[in-house]
Amino acid sequence: MAQRYNILIVDDERALVHMLQAELSSGDRFEVDVALDGVEAINKLQSSIYDVVLLDVRMPRVGGIEVLKFLQEQSPQTQVIMLTNYADIKTAIETIKLGAYDFIAKPYEYDELIATIERALERRRLFIDNELMKSQLYGKQKDFKIIGKSEAIIGLIDRARRVAETDSIVLIQGASGTGKELVAHLIHRASPRGDRPFVAMNCASIPDSLLESELFGYERGAFTNAYNTKQGLVEVAHGGTIFLDEVGDISPAIQPKLLRFLETGEFRRVGGTNQLKVNVRIISATNKDLAKEAKEGRFREDLLYRLNVVTLHIPPLKERKSDIPMLVEHFLNKHVRTKPQKQMSPDAMKVLYEHDWPGNIRELEHVVEGAIILSAKEVIEPGDLTLNTNLQQSIKSRPVPFEEKQNTETKSDIDGQARSLEEIEKEHIEKVLRHNEWSRVRTANDLGITPKTLYLKIKRYGILTP
Repeated sequence: MAQRYNILIVDDERALVHMLQAELSSGDRFEVDVALDGVEAINKLQSSIYDVVLLDVRMPRVGGIEVLKFLQEQSPQTQVIMLTNYADIKTAIETIKLGAYDFIAKPYEYDELIATIERALERRRLFIDNELMKSQLYGKQKDFKIIGKSEAIIGLIDRARRVAETDSIVLIQGASGTGKELVAHLIHRASPRGDRPFVAMNCASIPDSLLESELFGYERGAFTNAYNTKQGLVEVAHGGTIFLDEVGDISPAIQPKLLRFLETGEFRRVGGTNQLKVNVRIISATNKDLAKEAKEGRFREDLLYRLNVVTLHIPPLKERKSDIPMLVEHFLNKHVRTKPQKQMSPDAMKVLYEHDWPGNIRELEHVVEGAIILSAKEVIEPGDLTLNTNLQQSIKSRPVPFEEKQNTETKSDIDGQARSLEEIEKEHIEKVLRHNEWSRVRTANDLGITPKTLYLKIKRYGILTP
């Protein structure tokens, strides 16, 4: 069953409210709540997140315009449809300028109301997608297809699809570069929440001082430069899934707040006093041994138990080498922009099979991408491959022009070629930085290193960044 959308009806006409609630609740698409005046509506909006609010213009005590203004500040993603009598249509049109999505005149046609609600939900989805892209949470468009037909991968996909049917919290364990986010996306897309937001947050890339406000949001005036209220990622993900990557790097100060959120679904924005509640599914991932981290006091044991209700283990590439040909073909198609398509020679493929792949699939992709750049012909040979743990073999296997052959036996020339590998690394880092529009966080993630390591390499190689 698909995840229901939350609707709040705000109107002082009791009979209309309950009739509308009954109509909208009759199917399995909407979860409907009601408020009989503006004060009650604001109280509900301070504790719950709604996808759509059906809001009467004229009400005693606190009118619809005041509620609309409150919503625009506190929950701008919530779409508001004004309910109005014909005499108030001019006022309803004014509310559009204040941020309402649309208005419906009473007496309304039910089909028209449903159509307007559906359009409002689509606008909300677009609004969320836009906000995520602006904040670079999505980064570049990614291919979320899981490549492979090995027994290990088929079994993993089967377990992921089975757990997707539930709402259980999932912990994905695996070394860096194995594709933990791909598995998280698979679970989300195959779940009843598949048409709702998927929000990813890399806990290792956000400073401790910002992690809480990024996750739970903050109120206006909570700290210097907090000029407006900001919704946290858990609110953006309402109804959908939030993916906490590298969850093992969350600081001990934030761990108790995350635990409480996991247990209750409730949280407070930084600087706020109101308890808010959202409906999200939590998927987390780590390359650390959390049991060991808990034993050594760096990770809360109760948080570990809460996170690993269901645990999925992703095998490293060295345990699924039969998938290498499919992965290589995928990366060749992804990165080659010329025709005819470049191919991997049998000797080069043999080198790839013999490598241990400490960086897993991410390392394989970067090796293939680098080989595409370095190969002068349509067929990639062993000499075009740069493998980090086998540099000397890579140097010796690289084809040497005839006029240089007499000098290839000297140590100085071998050292000179070794130094050229640093130049290759520098060029590759610059290429990935440009590809990611100079975002160090995304570049470090693509390279399979920490932002700090990337910073040191940029400094070491003297790479100029905007």
